[in-house]
Amino acid sequence: MISPTSKKPDVRLRKGQIIIGKWHKRQYQVIRLLGSGAIGTVYLCLYQNRKVALKMSIQSAAITSEVNVLKSFQAVQGHHLGPALIDVDDYVTSAGHHYAFYIMEYISGDTLTSFINQNGNQWLSPLLLGLVKDLEVLHKQGYVFGDLKLENLIVARNPAKLRWVDVGGTTWKGRAIKEYTEFYDRAYWGCGTRKADAGYDLFALAMVILRVYYPDGFARGQNPRKTLRQKIDQAVDIEPLKHLLKQLVDQTFHEAGQVHRFLLTHAMKRQTTRAKQVQPINEPLYPVVEMIGVLTVGAGYCLYLML
Repeated sequence: MISPTSKKPDVRLRKGQIIIGKWHKRQYQVIRLLGSGAIGTVYLCLYQNRKVALKMSIQSAAITSEVNVLKSFQAVQGHHLGPALIDVDDYVTSAGHHYAFYIMEYISGDTLTSFINQNGNQWLSPLLLGLVKDLEVLHKQGYVFGDLKLENLIVARNPAKLRWVDVGGTTWKGRAIKEYTEFYDRAYWGCGTRKADAGYDLFALAMVILRVYYPDGFARGQNPRKTLRQKIDQAVDIEPLKHLLKQLVDQTFHEAGQVHRFLLTHAMKRQTTRAKQVQPINEPLYPVVEMIGVLTVGAGYCLYLML
C-alpha cells in the first residue's frame, strides 16, 4: 500500500467510472454510492458480472487496519463474521493522487427496522441469537466491534441472518473505542466507559433493538439510566426481551455467551409460543425453516420448541 505524502481531496467516484488497481490491475465499475463515514467511502461496484463493495480512503493506515481485521475474520472456521475480503490495492487518479482501497463481499438485504416492520417483532429474538453468537466469536478473537449500530447491520436472506457490513470501528480489547455513535455509546448514556470490552458491544446491542422501537431515537434526559429503563417499559411488548434489554443497559451481562444462553433458555421459548398464538393457521411458517440457518448453537433445540 502507498502512504500519502501530500494533501489529497476526498474520494469522489462517479457512476460508471472504472477503477483499476495499480498492483493487481483488476477493474471495478462504479454503480452507486453505498455510504460514507469517518474512515472512507463505500461504493457498490461491478466486477466480472458480480456485485462487490469497494471501500476507498485517503487514510491508508486505516484501510490496512480494516483489511487485517477482515483477514482475521476469514481465519475463523465456520463463521462469517463480516464481509469476505476479495482484493486490496491502490488507485492512482489522473492527477497522481494515490488512494488505498479494498474490495469486499456485497451483502444485500433489508435494514433491521424494515425487516421487522414487514415480518413482525417475533423475529427479533432469532436474529439476535445469531448476531450474539457472532459477537461471542469476535470477542474470543480479541476484538470488540465498537461501532455497532443499525446502519452497520443488514438482514441477509436465505437464511434470514443479521450480518455486519462495516468493520471500521472494530477495536482491540482494552484499547479506546476508535469509532462510535452517541446513541449507541454507553459512555454517552453514563453506563460505562469508552474502553473496548465485550460489555461495550452488548450495551450497543440493546440500543440497536431500542432504535427499532424508536426509529427517531430519544433524548437521554437528566437521568440517562432512568430514561433507558422507562423507554424499554413503554415500548417493548415482549417480556423476555424487555428483561434482556434492561440487563444489557445495566451491564449485568459481561460476555456475549451469557446473552446467547439467556435467549436459548428464556426468550426463544416464550417468543415462539407468542408467535404461534398470533399467527393465522394458513400463514406460512417460514421463520421455522429459516431459523435453522440463523442458529449456530441450539438450532435443533429451538426447532423442537417451535414444533
